[in-house]
Amino acid sequence: MTDITLLLVDDHPVVRNGLRAMFTDAPGFTVLGESSNGVDAVDMALRLDPDVVLMDLRMPGGSGVEAITELTRRGVRSRVLVLTTYDTDTDTLPAIEAGATGYLLKDASRDELLAGVRAAADGRPMVSPAVASRLFGVVRGPATPPDISGREREVLSLVARGTSNRAIAAELFISEATVKTHLTHIYSKLGVKDRAEAVAAGYDRGILGRS
Repeated sequence: MTDITLLLVDDHPVVRNGLRAMFTDAPGFTVLGESSNGVDAVDMALRLDPDVVLMDLRMPGGSGVEAITELTRRGVRSRVLVLTTYDTDTDTLPAIEAGATGYLLKDASRDELLAGVRAAADGRPMVSPAVASRLFGVVRGPATPPDISGREREVLSLVARGTSNRAIAAELFISEATVKTHLTHIYSKLGVKDRAEAVAAGYDRGILGRS
């Protein structure tokens, strides 16, 4: 299997060094380069063509949101996974609207970050629970919990951890087709279109508990 290629974008060298060491130690990842600001990040993404750009938001010399907007405008194939300390509405909404595939906070565990990059590389959105709750709370406002079955809750919980359909099927001893059927029902009951929105709605409506 081909490694997932990465571009690391953060204005703090110690953060970039830590991320590079982590992804170098983890099998299946290759770091192609590093950037300390959004302007250089766009140039490097165009030149290196990484699968995933791991993007900080607030940086001198070009913000993450500006870089995401420009990458989207240029039609770059790289997926952008935001990795930041900021979870306010003024940070999350512009980043997602600009085209970010996922949004994780820097307190995420190693496993969460690796799963987030894998998800982004596959085009699957992954959003930190705290961010998802705030984001969809703003968009939807208060909502009544829908009639989600126990099995659907189990499936949604595994989706929230970034688990693939195949892995969900193996863990719950059901077929992938059954997993897809459960997801279809979940999307319908929550009024969402994809996995990321389902997870966000799950936290927002109290279906998924916060750790």
